[in-house]
Amino acid sequence: MSRIAATFERLKSNNRKALIPYITAGDYTPELTVPLMHAMVEAGANIIELGVPFSDPMADGPVIQKAAERALEHNVSLRDVFEMVKAFRMQDKRTPVILMGYLNPIEAMGYAEFASAAANAGVDGVLTVDMPPEEGGECIPLLREQGVDPIFLIAPTSTAARIASLVSNASGFVYYVSLKGVTGAGHLDVEGAAEKLKSIRQVTDLPLGVGFGIRDAETAVAIGKEADAIIVGSAIVKKIEEGAGNPALITANIVAMLSSIRGALDQSIPN
Repeated sequence: MSRIAATFERLKSNNRKALIPYITAGDYTPELTVPLMHAMVEAGANIIELGVPFSDPMADGPVIQKAAERALEHNVSLRDVFEMVKAFRMQDKRTPVILMGYLNPIEAMGYAEFASAAANAGVDGVLTVDMPPEEGGECIPLLREQGVDPIFLIAPTSTAARIASLVSNASGFVYYVSLKGVTGAGHLDVEGAAEKLKSIRQVTDLPLGVGFGIRDAETAVAIGKEADAIIVGSAIVKKIEEGAGNPALITANIVAMLSSIRGALDQSIPN
């Protein structure tokens, strides 16, 4: 059983929701990333989503775009991200790590080398924003051969036929984008997201994660009533920006935020 599947099974047996924070690898500095990953796990994170810095992150709003720019100022590459995951794995063999990024760096490395390097580093899943299933015919099988889950985004505008295609190619979990637009944008439509999740459950048994727009414990609890996983991105990355390069302050602020969300999620679900 994969680390992702085992994590969701363990959480389900304890009637808990997965908390998945996102950070961009190399932001604020490369030296911060691995210690921050460990700190987030200690604060209650169940899975880590690690962004691969890219110069044109089309699905990301200004907060995460700036994070990518800060990481790229340190020349953080895809190979550097793999080294960060390897370093994380030296202490943590249990927590799944998902890479989120774009196709260009993967194509530059080569699909086979990327899949092998991801598995060797200890990556559990890959979400490539601009690689839908119909364009992943070469890469997706290579990931599966290496035991790495391909994860896909479902949008509020996705049709029933499109959802069926996405979930039939996905593994690990399904990522539902709760907002139209980029990360950190707009107002979270909790009722709309809940209805969409119900319709997605009709065509898949995979766990459902929700991201884009979850900012605090209140929104996390609201979405957690229907979702299996809560994904928090821009709100966490904003803490890195606000920390002004102070690693201790950045870590403390993110730990406080995640601890608040973790506690609220656990208290909202009756035993």
